[in-house]
Amino acid sequence: MPARGFDAVLERQWAPNTVLDTHTHDFAVEARVVQGEMWLTVGEGTQLLRAGDRFEVACQVPHAERYGPEGATYWVARRTGGA
Repeated sequence: MPARGFDAVLERQWAPNTVLDTHTHDFAVEARVVQGEMWLTVGEGTQLLRAGDRFEVACQVPHAERYGPEGATYWVARRTGGA
């Protein structure tokens, strides 16, 4: 992934029913859900994501996350500065 400008690729695991209120990051993300389910809210839209689904969030874009009753795991690539 270095050719695409990613700084890190990691696995994130979230406990069941975790809720993250609206926040931002100083990096952009591209991710794939590999287990469980999550709801991602960006602006007025909320999408349900399950294993196999991908999502992206640009740098400094406000968003909120909510994880399902089994929690969730996703692989995420981070790009500092959001290029």
